[in-house]
Amino acid sequence: MTNSELNDFLEKYGKMFRPNPWHGIKTWDDEDKKVLNAYIEITPNDRVKYEVHKESGYLMVDRPQKFSNIIPQLYGLIPRTYSDEKSANFAQAETGRTGIVGDLDPIDICVLAEKNIVQGDILVNCIPVGGFRMLDGGEIDDKIIAVLKDDAMFGHITDIDQVPAPVLAELKHYFLTYKEIPVKEGEAKVEITETYNAETAMKVINLGIEDYNEKFVK
Repeated sequence: MTNSELNDFLEKYGKMFRPNPWHGIKTWDDEDKKVLNAYIEITPNDRVKYEVHKESGYLMVDRPQKFSNIIPQLYGLIPRTYSDEKSANFAQAETGRTGIVGDLDPIDICVLAEKNIVQGDILVNCIPVGGFRMLDGGEIDDKIIAVLKDDAMFGHITDIDQVPAPVLAELKHYFLTYKEIPVKEGEAKVEITETYNAETAMKVINLGIEDYNEKFVK
């Protein structure tokens, strides 16, 4: 199914059936491609890590949190993105490393919001302002950082250098520690090689869209 055919299908039947949030939701909410649709899987109130079930689109329990660390902001995925060859090649060029591959998942996103949004399994409109280049065992696992559209506290931010340093530090600490710690001998280490700006975030998103189209759009 082409993008045009999918859009026509959603326009005709979207009100009758719930679309899969990965495949059935538009990446951008506006024609200028500045405002993203983000599907939120977990919130700072969750003590369980939820993840979308890729085939059905329902939320499933990925794992109970083993430690006390909690996601500090809204966390989810960017619809119709995929981390594969183009995403990995860009990461290799940016880091100067070889052997990096895509994690074959949609691109992850953190959305900064003032309000305590307690419910996951929702869509939010947000604006990308930067991101973390994260490697997990040689797989690219970027975390796009965005701000909730029109948010009272974060809505004015347009680039990563405007995000308060403690907010970034808290996010970075979570992603470096949310998996089982300590790392056992011989296991690959999770690392963040760079905190990048809004321009690079857009490149990562667009490459993720290209990877998605190559994999899923016929």
